[in-house]
Amino acid sequence: MLFRSRHSNKVSPVRFFLLAILPLLLVGCDQTPTGRDQLALVPESMMADFGRQTFVQLQQQLPVSTDESARRKVQCVAEHLISRIPARFPGATMPTTWEVVLFADSTPNAFALPGGKIGVNEGLLKVAQSDDQLAAVVGHEIAHVLAKHGNERLTQELGIKTVLFIVGLFSEGDADTENIRQALGVGAYLGIALPFSRSHEQEADAMGLELMASAGFDPRQSIQLWRNMAAAGGAQPMEFLSTHPNHDSRIKALEERMGNTLPLYHQASPVNCER
Repeated sequence: MLFRSRHSNKVSPVRFFLLAILPLLLVGCDQTPTGRDQLALVPESMMADFGRQTFVQLQQQLPVSTDESARRKVQCVAEHLISRIPARFPGATMPTTWEVVLFADSTPNAFALPGGKIGVNEGLLKVAQSDDQLAAVVGHEIAHVLAKHGNERLTQELGIKTVLFIVGLFSEGDADTENIRQALGVGAYLGIALPFSRSHEQEADAMGLELMASAGFDPRQSIQLWRNMAAAGGAQPMEFLSTHPNHDSRIKALEERMGNTLPLYHQASPVNCER
């Protein structure tokens, strides 16, 4: 009687809504590669489309670097990291192909998007002073994609009803493009500042550390990277730092993970992308 009128056999809107979302909730309840429970309702094919569209827009707004040596270095680091994903995170949904672009932007930043898109700014190469340090950042960003953080945040930010509209269960709603960009983690590039949550950042740090170590990059250099970030930030935090956890707590967490991560590095073949 809670959902059905006394005078009608019609299903009430409330019950219809619950019946509509139940299958999606069951499908959307999943676990990240670290075992954390998450709710990510948007189909991965749609997330990939969002990522590719956003990447095209970024390429229209940001100039692409002409530094061939730097571009080869970034490509090399990314390829080594990507090559280890199937073995390190076999259950993760992974794009079949990846595109890596170095942007001529002085901001020390990087990002990865669903659909296999990776962007790195030239400014990051002045702070990430080695292959290992660059791998710490790129591995972290790839981890956001593997853990479906953009999907999870899109579900949270837009709300269940709007997500249902996006996937076609409602004919009315407002699938805000800006919110989609925010959920994908590139809002700062487009003048929309909404960072990933602290739990997302911590999870991406843990996964990124494992990924870089298993690919042959020294995970200890991730600690030096954040010291460089802190030193370069000065009194006014840089954009990259301002959208991530406090660097002191981040360094402490990375140090605590070294015991489990260093064996992966020692078992891997060293990488040299400076050639």
